[in-house]
Amino acid sequence: MGRGLVCECLGAAACPDGAANGTCVTQPGGYCFVAVEEVLDDNGLVVVDRSAGCLPPDESGFMQCKSSQVPHQHPKVIECCFESDLCNRRLSPQLPELSPDVTETPGLRGGAGPSTALVAGALCVALLAACAAFVLLCRRRRRAGKRPPSPPAPHAADVSSGSGSGLPLLVQRTVAKQIQMVESIGKGRYGEVWLARWRGERVAVKVFFTTEEASWFRETEIYQTVLMRHENILGFIAADIKGTGSWTQMLLITDYHENGSLHDYLQTVVLDTNSLMTMAYSIVSGLAHLHMDIFGTKGKPAIAHRDIKSKNILVKRNGQCAIADFGLAVRYVAERNEVDIAPNTRVGTRRYMAPEVLDEKLDVSNFEAFKMADMYSLGLVLWEMCRRCWSGDKAQSVEPYALPYHELVPPDPSFEAMHGVVVAAGLRPPVPGRWLAAEPLSTLVTLMHECWHANPPVRLTALRVKKTLAKYNTETTVKLV
Repeated sequence: MGRGLVCECLGAAACPDGAANGTCVTQPGGYCFVAVEEVLDDNGLVVVDRSAGCLPPDESGFMQCKSSQVPHQHPKVIECCFESDLCNRRLSPQLPELSPDVTETPGLRGGAGPSTALVAGALCVALLAACAAFVLLCRRRRRAGKRPPSPPAPHAADVSSGSGSGLPLLVQRTVAKQIQMVESIGKGRYGEVWLARWRGERVAVKVFFTTEEASWFRETEIYQTVLMRHENILGFIAADIKGTGSWTQMLLITDYHENGSLHDYLQTVVLDTNSLMTMAYSIVSGLAHLHMDIFGTKGKPAIAHRDIKSKNILVKRNGQCAIADFGLAVRYVAERNEVDIAPNTRVGTRRYMAPEVLDEKLDVSNFEAFKMADMYSLGLVLWEMCRRCWSGDKAQSVEPYALPYHELVPPDPSFEAMHGVVVAAGLRPPVPGRWLAAEPLSTLVTLMHECWHANPPVRLTALRVKKTLAKYNTETTVKLV
């Protein structure tokens, strides 16, 4: 087939990028499909859900077109076609009706003995108990605001976990089998990051150590939060588990950004002021979106990152940045007025820890305290960026890249060393005189001083910093000097 088919699409999960119902175009060799399935609605009632759309050629076999030939936990049937454009408009798959042998009471039928009736009765009781337990589990998950952390979702009603926050969960279950690892591009305490290919596209695959299951669980849970999608937050594609009985890999698949982390990027690139402000504005925009709670039927809880640093910020091709690594994130559940802190053995990065964290005085029951700790870390990131931006005459020297407090603590500082510098001595990274003599560097100096203030309530909020930087946001691409 030389070109893709035009198919009718129906349902947010089936239409491209969650678009409204309409049409989609398959890849060459792809199929159009229509699916009908029994699902549970928000009230726990069984309803018939119909969806339609496009299937890539590599999905038509394993998932979809022959699925009616195997038993499902919930009745489902899918039909595919490839004869012509919009061929799925004529498809009308019908759910199979229960046979009389199942719907009739065996004891009332001639030829069925007492043993048959007992077996059938036991099966009916077991089936009812399983259905009741399933409905109860769904309601508990809804009340607790929890979402399944990985693709094994309870049923196909959970085809999407929010506004653009990744692939439909049905598809996520199969991603690990389709990934082709290319090369390792980074290692950390949690595991390893690989450049990989999936359906012809480059993606980043974060492979977690088996000891970091809590981080994988939490990061997947955060990424699947409703309304999490934002241009300055790393784009989530899928989460999956791959392995056999003897080994297991926990995978997190995200967008790939070839420029790498801000930490690596600043070591080789010198910024002009437009590029600096574009990057700074994009970082604080992503952080403001995280910190913001959105109220509504499917609102977004406020989220604090807890590990803001230049290594957890990626540089996009357009010069903007995206915040990554949510393994330590916490959420504020407004309905219960409580902070949702996941059990996790990891701690933040000591070099970027706020004074109240180093002093062990952070109030974990107060969500605002976590947000203010993020703002302290943001101030240090702004300092790193300013060192690599030239001002005034282009020939004027630019400071070499350095980590915050590099002159005061070793490369891997201890908790006690950071406490002695940040809390006991009250020191902060030095500000060169040239920053104060030039705009917009002087504006960033003022902001970073207010962000890393020793008293958390005095610090600026992410939204306040965003509004201050908005007038400098030119959205230009990064320029190499």
